[in-house]
Amino acid sequence: MTTGVDVAVAAVPLLLAGVLLVGLLWPATRAMPLAWVAAIGVGYFAWNMPVNWLLGASAVGVMTAIEILWIVFGALVLLYTLMEAGAFDRINRGFAAVSDDRRVQIVLIAFFMATFIEGAAGFGTPAAVVAPLLLGLGFPALAAVIAAIIGHIIAVTYGAVGTPIVVGIERPLGSVEFTRSAIEGSGMTVQEFSVEVAAWAATYHALVGFVMPLFAVGMVVYFFGDPDERSLAPAWEVAPLCLASGIAFAVPYWLSAWFLTAEFPSLIGSMVGGAIILSVVRAGYLLPDNEWEFPERDRWKDHWVGTIEPGQSNGSNGGSAESRGGVSPEAEAADLEGGEDISLLKAWSPYVLLVVLLVVTRAVGPISNFINRNVFIVNWNDILGTTLSGSVAWMNVPGFWLLVSAVLAIPIFGMSGQEVGDAWKEAARKIVSPFIALVFVIAMVQVMLQSGAHPGAPEVGSMIVLLAQTTADLLGVAYPAVAALIGALGAAMAGSNTVSNITFGAFQFEAATQLGLPRTIIVGAQAVGGAIGNLVAIHNLVAALATVGLLGQEGRVMRLNLIPLLYYATGVGLLCVLFSYVLFTGVF
Repeated sequence: MTTGVDVAVAAVPLLLAGVLLVGLLWPATRAMPLAWVAAIGVGYFAWNMPVNWLLGASAVGVMTAIEILWIVFGALVLLYTLMEAGAFDRINRGFAAVSDDRRVQIVLIAFFMATFIEGAAGFGTPAAVVAPLLLGLGFPALAAVIAAIIGHIIAVTYGAVGTPIVVGIERPLGSVEFTRSAIEGSGMTVQEFSVEVAAWAATYHALVGFVMPLFAVGMVVYFFGDPDERSLAPAWEVAPLCLASGIAFAVPYWLSAWFLTAEFPSLIGSMVGGAIILSVVRAGYLLPDNEWEFPERDRWKDHWVGTIEPGQSNGSNGGSAESRGGVSPEAEAADLEGGEDISLLKAWSPYVLLVVLLVVTRAVGPISNFINRNVFIVNWNDILGTTLSGSVAWMNVPGFWLLVSAVLAIPIFGMSGQEVGDAWKEAARKIVSPFIALVFVIAMVQVMLQSGAHPGAPEVGSMIVLLAQTTADLLGVAYPAVAALIGALGAAMAGSNTVSNITFGAFQFEAATQLGLPRTIIVGAQAVGGAIGNLVAIHNLVAALATVGLLGQEGRVMRLNLIPLLYYATGVGLLCVLFSYVLFTGVF
């Protein structure tokens, strides 16, 4: 019989992680090892898990983390390769040259550029790259961070070439007996289920998130316009451009999620939508009659700017000094010597190659079958005498093809050995902290997920099942309204949509099962919640603020970003209720 003590004990690892990460502001590299130890302790003493099962579940978590990090490393190598080559500066200059209007620059750089980087790299990269670019263009540092973080949120669910869905939803649900059996019992494979989750997540995002360009512009013009007369009027002047941009992104994004795979929506949405809007704006359409600019520098509030003056180059983002610091006139002049011969098509070509490689390796049967052969997959079955198993499909996951694209970029840009080495070293340096955090957080979650699978496990099921059942009982029919907020809480703590999905995906699945709700709808809301939680994830805020010399303003950014978070969570909550009770069950 379940008691309140059982529930409280099951929640100990998650509560400890929340207190350390959010309450005490510990870095994940310190907090998550302790949370894993707590899960081990609860598993051993309260759930009677044998030592080999505790270690086996942890090993499954480590293998999952390695696969994620393989993707992240490839994404970072490609990104820093383009930075070292000057191609990234060329891409940014292409956007910045379209208009001097700050509102237009927000749409093109903080929305389209940021969503593209999220689709290609993920894991906090967009804000850490785009914020210094905007700073280099002359944006106040705080405004640059706000715009960059808000601008990329719609793309986070499919960041790093679909990692939050493929690794965050598909793999964990497939690794646990009760979720795998339930899915297969409904006539779907786990992969088909995760694809449908991705499609419903895109539906939420498209219906709620298409206004995010307008939201980003509105936040900047209202909070960073004339300090004596705050107004949203300048935002309404570019509403046609913002809404057209949101729709141009959302339509190919939504179609990609429903008819391709979870790896492509953010990439295709940003590339197709960006190309359309860039062409329209270059032709002179949708541009405002008057250009909007920030107030004179001497009227800016002190907290708008940190240690790096807007318009100056800085070196906080990896790559060469010029590529890291944005495109101020000084930085651009310094970079032209090495980048003036790079055309926009050439600058984009490695990412175009990446999309082609991913499509071919997934859509062409013989090639897909070849790279999925066992020789290209590291398998570990019956780990330490348990029934658990893990695998790393090192060639099939996007990380391999990201590295291939980075290698192909070397001759395309005629890069020197020094430049290539610098790019790889910077990527390796950036991967250390995520490695420690991801290994322990996913190991913790796997212990919680597998705590009901060993012989002699308690009748209440795993820790995750117990917590999900209790939450479902408490919230009842109101559960769909808060499903996204649960995902947002996970991302706010861990700073990752993928980790939030790994932590709460099975939780949401079980809660939906208990309440008789459509599971793809509820888990889809989880995937969206994991994205919007990045608006206030302390780790992402610290990373972005560090690149513009504004550390210490995390609380201010968090308070401002609560505005779009509440909008997004409310919108998704209402849609989730509608989809759950009207579209599928006929209630109401």
